[in-house]
Amino acid sequence: MAKKTKKQQSGGTPATVALTTAGVEFTVHAYDHDPSHPSYGEEAAEAMGVSGDRVFKTLVADVDGALTVAVVPVSGTLDLKALAAAVGGKRATMADPTLAERTTGYVRGGISPLGQRKKLPTVLDDSAAAHPTICVSAGRRGLEVELSPGDLTSLTAAVLAPIGRG
Repeated sequence: MAKKTKKQQSGGTPATVALTTAGVEFTVHAYDHDPSHPSYGEEAAEAMGVSGDRVFKTLVADVDGALTVAVVPVSGTLDLKALAAAVGGKRATMADPTLAERTTGYVRGGISPLGQRKKLPTVLDDSAAAHPTICVSAGRRGLEVELSPGDLTSLTAAVLAPIGRG
């Protein structure tokens, strides 16, 4: 069962610290992570009782040699060609997981688009704009943060583009 708490002060993960510092309104959702679950994102949606089109996964891709963050609904998949086009690139592939972890400062299944160690170009699937709030990883498995798509776009300097499929 997911637990909701309002985050008002500094502390927590780099993602929640970034949100607090920016003065953005957000809600933290914590749940017990099951290491045997086949999908981190689907597990989060199920645990929180939120539709998979409102819970977004953070993926790191390599676009023409540059790491790029893609944020797409857990109910679908990332369209690599669309991601490359969104950032003016020609070709995108999924980044090496170890490199993604080292660059963002987060572990796989807990990579947040917020508070990353190194600021990377970010693309948010444009379906996010259809919701008043969306959920993304708060920087740790079993921890999500709910915020407005506008605040996420603003804080990450994200480009909105149709990069999700399904």
